[in-house]
Amino acid sequence: MTSFMQWSHKLAGTGRNKWAWLGLAAVPAIRLYYVQEMIAALMIFSVLFVIGAMLVLIIFLLDRASERAMMWAEASVARLVHRGRTARYANI
Repeated sequence: MTSFMQWSHKLAGTGRNKWAWLGLAAVPAIRLYYVQEMIAALMIFSVLFVIGAMLVLIIFLLDRASERAMMWAEASVARLVHRGRTARYANI
């Protein structure tokens, strides 16, 4: 295992030209990291969008089903009320 002092002596001996090349090599790596972050964010937001769209679809389908059920129940209740009225007047 090397100590920090040994590393500092090695790095002090490197020339400016080598540091310039290391700096230039770091720029694409930073850009690549930024692109990876943006792709990860895109994937996360895509998953969240799909979940939101599915929730909206489920609510829409439940609304449509309850609307049809209410129309069916309304027709049934109307028939029952009509039968009740006719039975009441028939008994009088």
